Amino acid sequence: MVNSSLSAEKELEEWFSKAKRVVVAGIGNPIRTDDFIGVIVAQGLQGKVSKRVYLIECETVPESFTEEIIDFNPTHVLLVDAALLGLEPGRFRLVEPEQLTAYPAFSTHVLPLRIFCDHIREVTKAKIALLVIQPENVDFGEGLTSTLQASANRIVHMLVKMLPQ
Repeated sequence: MVNSSLSAEKELEEWFSKAKRVVVAGIGNPIRTDDFIGVIVAQGLQGKVSKRVYLIECETVPESFTEEIIDFNPTHVLLVDAALLGLEPGRFRLVEPEQLTAYPAFSTHVLPLRIFCDHIREVTKAKIALLVIQPENVDFGEGLTSTLQASANRIVHMLVKMLPQ
């Protein structure tokens, strides 16, 4: 795990170095303000990536997209989600699924993301990681805070440059 967004960017670039087919799955709750950032990132990538990148807006149920992910036969699967990491709002980290147990309040999803990741990896043999972003506000409401919208824009720009063409 890395300590800053700049380090996370370099780590992510290295993680993508041999990517041939990538799934980017945006996760988040549309009525919990900044929790929706993963889906906003996936939406922001629409029309900006090649056909070697499969974008999914999972909202709160990534497990509902298991078959689609498997059918795409990815080499890499990147889940994008908000997570309470104790960082400044908008900062992000690249986290391996094995590290999820270190964050008890990490997620509000029905199926723990660790189980979902383990299943996808077992079936596809893909590399799997989570790009997790510290939210500023996860109260009920719609739309990202300005801090998280700026972070989403920065992440979209970064991913467009890294994803396979």
